[in-house]
Amino acid sequence: MSQLNTLFRKRIGFTESNNISFSDLEHILMETAFNIPFENICIINKNTNEITKESLIQKILLENEGGLCYELNAIMYLFLIENGFNASLVSGVVYDPINSEYQNIGRTHVTILLSHEGRMYLIDTGFGANLPLKPVPLNGELVISQNGEFRIKKENTAFGNYILELKLKHKDHDWRIGYAFDTERTINDLSDLNEIQTIITEHEKSPFNKNPLITKLTHEGNVTLTNNSFTQWKNGTVLKEEIENEKFKELMKRIFNHKGF
Repeated sequence: MSQLNTLFRKRIGFTESNNISFSDLEHILMETAFNIPFENICIINKNTNEITKESLIQKILLENEGGLCYELNAIMYLFLIENGFNASLVSGVVYDPINSEYQNIGRTHVTILLSHEGRMYLIDTGFGANLPLKPVPLNGELVISQNGEFRIKKENTAFGNYILELKLKHKDHDWRIGYAFDTERTINDLSDLNEIQTIITEHEKSPFNKNPLITKLTHEGNVTLTNNSFTQWKNGTVLKEEIENEKFKELMKRIFNHKGF
């Protein structure tokens, strides 16, 4: 078993050493969501590195950090490939529900397509607290997970040919758009992710280069930490606490096992 395969299983607490089947993916996606946070700390710290297989292993599997979509879905993609799955990376554009429009900083969301027994599925472990936690088929079939309801609609737009729609448990009353993605524009090399990282790091409209953010799913909901607040969703109840710098550092270590700043 490769270093990446061994370390990834260890990071998410997946003790099985045998080959992974399609039916195992739901468990793997859940454990990944519970153990590897979505976060931008390296961007805020101004210590980003070139995206390579080796740098992803170092950051996420050896230093126990998290990352953004282009890191989290990239390491998951590598893990899937090493376990014999037919997977590819594609880019998309996230929808901004507040302004009712797609973000205008380019195709900066990275997600995974997986082909299995003649069907195509979306897999995403890098969409913050909006994770499907199961493979979502591209044929429009409804998927229900611990985190809510998810479906994919085929729709040609300027941002792609499919749309992920979601309705999060305890949070959304109606369906909303998550992002559009393009199945015909695959990312052929990890080095292509560096352009996305540069946009996320430097663009004035990037949502991830201004304040620290770290979040992960839990069995009861999710937890989110910023530089001035700690928010917990527990079975539909939200608890929000205003915090200061020392509390931020303490929660980073205790809740997320992250070295922080």
